[in-house]
Amino acid sequence: MQEALIEWFTTNLSWLPREAVAFIISMVPILELRGGLIAAALLGIEYVKAVIICIIGNIIPIPFILLLINRIFEFMKKHNILKNLVLKLEEKAMEKSDTIKKYEFVGLMLFVGIPLPGTGAWTGALIAALMGIKMKKSVPAIFLGLIMATIIMSIITYLIPWIIATV
Repeated sequence: MQEALIEWFTTNLSWLPREAVAFIISMVPILELRGGLIAAALLGIEYVKAVIICIIGNIIPIPFILLLINRIFEFMKKHNILKNLVLKLEEKAMEKSDTIKKYEFVGLMLFVGIPLPGTGAWTGALIAALMGIKMKKSVPAIFLGLIMATIIMSIITYLIPWIIATV
């Protein structure tokens, strides 16, 4: 699914500069930094520039999620059309919260940092907000997790292809 979304974004946003496409993809839930770095590599964006763009793109929504998502969800729950969507989102996020509940800071960092389906900064921020984890604990954990994900995805998207190309 990620590949299809990345392809859709790169095709439909082809009128934008390559860097803007990677930035936008990094801001989108599900794709986030992982998708942004994959798109950046496919678009031929140099590594350092890609990392900076994708980290900034992925981190921008996080404070808004941490500060506002509970209020937004409460508002949405008051409208029957949106209530079921919010309840499903909350349920899905909290299904993945066991590690975070158990290990808090380290759990949140690992949840964001290990690039698996359904993990990442968006979901980590959502879980932190739903669990009431304070920003002074959740923001550093999410940022360190984002750095961890950047290292892992850099190896996958830039280092391994470079090694294969030079062999």
